[in-house]
Amino acid sequence: MEVILKEDVANLGNRGEVVKVADGYGRNFLLPRKLAMQATEANKAVIEQMKAAAARRSATEKAQAQELVAKLEPVMLSFTRKSGESGHLFGSVTAADIASGLEAQGFDVDRRKIQLSEPLKSVGDYHVAVRLHREVTAHVKVRVEAESTAETSPAEPPTEEVAAR
Repeated sequence: MEVILKEDVANLGNRGEVVKVADGYGRNFLLPRKLAMQATEANKAVIEQMKAAAARRSATEKAQAQELVAKLEPVMLSFTRKSGESGHLFGSVTAADIASGLEAQGFDVDRRKIQLSEPLKSVGDYHVAVRLHREVTAHVKVRVEAESTAETSPAEPPTEEVAAR
């Protein structure tokens, strides 16, 4: 099945391209989500207009992404998690955690744009890539710290007074 992509699809193609995909992938995924349309002669004529509009839209998106990069570069996110003595976290810091941390600082970044090959599972400083546009990538500094636990002595059992008889 040949389809014309309406949006950029990872590992498939960019907006406006005519690509050949499996029938089920096109019919069950791309078409219902409005990511593509069937490549008919009428649609191929429409695609030329879409390419011009897409080029303008891509240019504005790229400019907005570059502005956002300038704002994101100085950002330092800090996460505190429980960890073992060796600095290995009991949990992890995921792309969703980073996205919510950026949202708390006023940046609207989709978690899927955060490029983590695997969640952060140890204490330390990291540089995490955020792909804002296919040509623009920002890097955010992320610090993962161990949760400070105050050394508490084990609770002493309450003393009971025994009445002498």
